[in-house]
Amino acid sequence: MALEILKIVVTATTTTNAVPTVTRFFRRTLALVVGPATLTINATDFQTDAGATATSLPTLPANNSYYNVYINGIMQMGGLTTYTPGGSGVGKLDITVPSGQTIALSTLIVLEIVSYAPTSSTTVS
Repeated sequence: MALEILKIVVTATTTTNAVPTVTRFFRRTLALVVGPATLTINATDFQTDAGATATSLPTLPANNSYYNVYINGIMQMGGLTTYTPGGSGVGKLDITVPSGQTIALSTLIVLEIVSYAPTSSTTVS
């Protein structure tokens, strides 16, 4: 028998689904905020999409989540906010209001959290 190179022939197909979970929290400001200042909104000060009082702010899974903050419908720059997950007394959103800037009374603030739970399956033949 002559020498020959033996090879294994394999076909593999991977399907990945990025399954997003979007959670939104709402709050209206209770007073005029004049910068420089930090507006702190505790977890229980927010309302959920269903209109109920929030009990906690969710943890952001590393590399699979992000949050956005909207003030009066306008997405804000990331460097102006700090998000801390957790329940009452821990969970909060801090918004830095720069000098010379204001947030008016009754302005709507929306915290949007997007988390992904990706799943993959591979078929080898």
